[in-house]
Amino acid sequence: MRALLNVNGTPRDVDAPDDMPLLWVLRDLLALTGTKYGCGLALCGACTVHVDGKPVRACLMPWTAVKDRAVTTIEGIGATPAGARVQKAWLDLEVVQCGYCQSGQIMSATALVANNPQPDDADIDAAMSGNICRCGTYNRIRAAIKQAAGDAA
Repeated sequence: MRALLNVNGTPRDVDAPDDMPLLWVLRDLLALTGTKYGCGLALCGACTVHVDGKPVRACLMPWTAVKDRAVTTIEGIGATPAGARVQKAWLDLEVVQCGYCQSGQIMSATALVANNPQPDDADIDAAMSGNICRCGTYNRIRAAIKQAAGDAA
């Protein structure tokens, strides 16, 4: 199937099988490699992107399910106010260790901060559940989310 896909505010021409996961369209066809392949089962969160502002796992979602919707990847999230605050907090607090999961972590954190100006620990736990960090940077992730939310106030 051939269609336009709105990625990071830009219409992109995509010609791919209907059932191709969004992850592979982004990475292999559009060269947006910031979104990572983790488990392939939508369990680890490495492939998280936003569709109409909501975090979704791109590894299982067929690209045709989002062709009429706005897709935002890690490459475009910094253009949003919440995304810019989250990315700044990530850098300020040196959240990243190996970095592999961090694009998915940032995407989930940005959706939380955009929709909840004062998340508590329970809100953070709920929003970030399913985003796995093998390096164990969870305390720094929590602190960065709180900083990003506080910067909005």
